[in-house]
Amino acid sequence: MTTTATAPARLPAPDGAAGFAGFVSRARAAGLLVVQPRMGMSDPAVMRQGLLATRGAAAHTVGTLTIDSYTRVGDDAAARAALAAGTALNGYPIATHSPDTTRGVLRGIRDADFPVQVRHGSADPTAIFRAMAALGLDATEGGPVSYCLPYSRMPLRRSIANWARSCELFAGAARSGITPHLETFGGCLLGQLCPPGLLVAMSVLEALFFRQHGIRSVSLSYAQQTDRAQDLEAITALRRLADALLPDVDRHIVVYTYMGVYPYTPGGALALLDAATTLAVDSGAERLIVKTTAEAHRIPTIAENVTAMEHAAAAAGRAAANPVPPHIEDTGIHDEALAIVAGVLELGSDVGAALAEAFALGRLDVPYCLHPDNAGRARGVIDGDGRLQWADTGALPIAQPADVRRAAGRMTSSGLLTSLSHVARAFDRLALDTAPAHLCLETTT
Repeated sequence: MTTTATAPARLPAPDGAAGFAGFVSRARAAGLLVVQPRMGMSDPAVMRQGLLATRGAAAHTVGTLTIDSYTRVGDDAAARAALAAGTALNGYPIATHSPDTTRGVLRGIRDADFPVQVRHGSADPTAIFRAMAALGLDATEGGPVSYCLPYSRMPLRRSIANWARSCELFAGAARSGITPHLETFGGCLLGQLCPPGLLVAMSVLEALFFRQHGIRSVSLSYAQQTDRAQDLEAITALRRLADALLPDVDRHIVVYTYMGVYPYTPGGALALLDAATTLAVDSGAERLIVKTTAEAHRIPTIAENVTAMEHAAAAAGRAAANPVPPHIEDTGIHDEALAIVAGVLELGSDVGAALAEAFALGRLDVPYCLHPDNAGRARGVIDGDGRLQWADTGALPIAQPADVRRAAGRMTSSGLLTSLSHVARAFDRLALDTAPAHLCLETTT
């Protein structure tokens, strides 16, 4: 897919409104959805090309430095060896490249009209935060739970301690005049088969952890799941809880395009991106993390990322031009998320210690997560209407489903695999059903 669209005018920054949070705030005031890729290349020249292409896209964009796997796990020696051997990594090794190298990547690109966020996936982000401090970068993401349980075998209490130190280091950057911004990853736990109430609760709990350790600007994440109506309700609940529990923190909502198994067909992938974009607009979210038509096959190219951002921006423009106020159901997601948050916070005033204790007691329990500190009793299931429900709540401080034995019994190993591909199959089928007949024939030969 190609585009002939031209880049929109950037949003100029008035005095005092520079940086990542300020850019998103100005876009919100202008009624614009900010779109963002997950992009990282180890070669500084190629990383610079990616940022330039993102800035030049026909969309209201922010840039991304996605960090490589070696840096995420603290294996600096392996990152240095790979760079010395000319081996491409799956991201940008910000702690291995010199500050001057990264300044060269950003020079003339990152400014008040084009902020850049660092994205990583580390249970010990200390070196990443130090590198950011040296560069004056003001935005990153993650969390002590969401970047430990899915991606690491590190003990949860150790991750919490690492994140506490890193947040305090990051918060100290405010003394240099920037506004440190942290995005929770808690609304994306494992990407799939995690009922929305827990995603909302974890996003809020990680934001509360950030605030306790000095951060005063946050974004709360929520990953698109299996049902639009349920997602709209969940994002509404997330905003309500953030308004109630984080009144003194600058904040916005970021929606992630579906994080699980992605459609294999280009049409299915674009339809899913359209659905995520419309969800973001209709829910009032301020920012969207996009995915591309290549997700099911390989790491996307720069051009594919630009196409995805421009496609999302066009879809957002159409949705904003023809607004249809969505009907927001109340099936209990807000009350469920509030009960989970309350069940954690009653364990103590220190949010990090309360998080660790909640997992030890099973009050927090991520379905299908194999981390040693996760109880592993909770189970999610996709019901006959395509909505995510609890099959078993374990020791979570919420009610068990009406027929937990029958619900849990439905989730066999083959059923789990079927559930994991539910969204991909639905959108691929939609793409094939709506494609011209000659394209359907080509697809099946």
